[in-house]
Amino acid sequence: MAKDFILPDIGEGIVECEVVEWLVQEGDTVSEDQPICDVMTDKALVQIPAVHDGVISKLYYLKGEIAKVHAPLFAMDVAGESISNEVVQEPVQAGNKTNDAADVVEDFILPDIGEGIVECEIVDWLVAEGDEIEEDQAVCDVMTDKALVQIPAKYTGTVQKLYYQKGEIAKVHSPLFQMTIAGSAAKPSVDINQAVVKAQTNAVAEKVSPVKTQQAAKIINQKAVASPAVRRKARELDVDLTCVPGSGKNGRIYKQDIEEFVKGEVPNTIDTSPLDSDASQSAVQNQTQNQSGGVRVEQIKGIKAAMAKQMVASVSTIPHFTFSDEIDLTQLIALRSSLKEQYKAQGVKLTMMPFFVKALSLAMKEYPVLNSKVNDECSELTYYNDHNIGIAVDSKIGLLVPNIKSCQSKSIVDVANDLTRLTHSAREGRVAPDDLKGGTISISNIGAIGGTIATPIINKPEVAIVALGKLQHLPRFDESGQVVSKAIMQVSWSGDHRVIDGGTIARFNNLWKSYLENPSAMMMAMS
Repeated sequence: MAKDFILPDIGEGIVECEVVEWLVQEGDTVSEDQPICDVMTDKALVQIPAVHDGVISKLYYLKGEIAKVHAPLFAMDVAGESISNEVVQEPVQAGNKTNDAADVVEDFILPDIGEGIVECEIVDWLVAEGDEIEEDQAVCDVMTDKALVQIPAKYTGTVQKLYYQKGEIAKVHSPLFQMTIAGSAAKPSVDINQAVVKAQTNAVAEKVSPVKTQQAAKIINQKAVASPAVRRKARELDVDLTCVPGSGKNGRIYKQDIEEFVKGEVPNTIDTSPLDSDASQSAVQNQTQNQSGGVRVEQIKGIKAAMAKQMVASVSTIPHFTFSDEIDLTQLIALRSSLKEQYKAQGVKLTMMPFFVKALSLAMKEYPVLNSKVNDECSELTYYNDHNIGIAVDSKIGLLVPNIKSCQSKSIVDVANDLTRLTHSAREGRVAPDDLKGGTISISNIGAIGGTIATPIINKPEVAIVALGKLQHLPRFDESGQVVSKAIMQVSWSGDHRVIDGGTIARFNNLWKSYLENPSAMMMAMS
């Protein structure tokens, strides 16, 4: 039986997304949880999975078109279902009436949804009291200090009571909602922390026609409707999107629209009439403002909002102090150059960063206070055996700091492989939640973009962070007093002055520096 897959809520405030790539074709046989397509929202690249076994019967959008939330994305013939819903549902409903006395009422307890998370805000309820829901159906969106999380149902049944209103703060390990579980007994409890929130709600929705990629006339839309990829291209070309006529529905802007705008190939006869007169007046006013030096307001949300909150908390609660030094990387560069091609043939990308990470781990064995965390009251200091070293990555959705786990027990090659995987995932906006949790110290490679000295902000509740400056070939004196060219990198440490003093960070840096300036000493320390 053919069923429409209804595109669910895939993020706070997301009402549409661009179909980046179909991973299947019409007629393909797919299995439950198999990826069907990649879609791009304003926040991230999201992969949509199948929720049944079956055969894809129709794809409602073409690659590059805009899909609407709560509208059909694709249709599939579900395996094992050959009769109509009416025939199937009739005995089930009758059975429910006779088994009402055996139904179980249970509170859903909000589980641990992140390291250190004790409460969250109810962003939106996706169900109402009295609604029938199915196992794994999304029930609500909640916002923690780190991310937007969707909470799924554990059982099939009926929602009896919602304990919180939209916008209220829910406590972890407290009841979130109450439901009647269908049947005479509850299913075995599952670990909700490991549950994958399945996107399909099995609701029957009216089909909509696919969005047309092009329209006859282009429209200037004051909201500058465009995908993140298009916005990135506009930034690269220094183009104000509010001035670009869009060829898509309701003035959506595509890459070719920007290219035509830059080349001056925009038609003289542009249809600037939006859907209503108010919008038309706003568009005219917006166009006038742009010509006379107007302003553009953009909401801070998603990863950027989480970063802003984290940085404010760090600066306002941690007394930072900065320590800077320079490191001579001449020998390390020579070692890496001699090994790079050999390991490249083995599929290992050997950059300088794995050496920095491993040297940092070796130094922390001697100075474990750098691998600690302090509680909010600054009354306890927790030391960690695992060196989970975070690497700040400038991703397409904002600053992410995935961490390499247990660096103290890994070789430089192991670190290099983990680093390649994490940076690739971060730049694609697809970092696994576990890779973002549990970091104990961080490295910011700001020098890869430019600059020599920085004052990095500590990634709370860690106690230290180091920023690497750009590599420079500078004149220095050798042991004989002769001027020679050296590969010099400036490094800048920020420490939590509540638990680390200047002498400690200086001695720790000297040890770390000695490993990097003398790679043979680092190799001996690894044995």
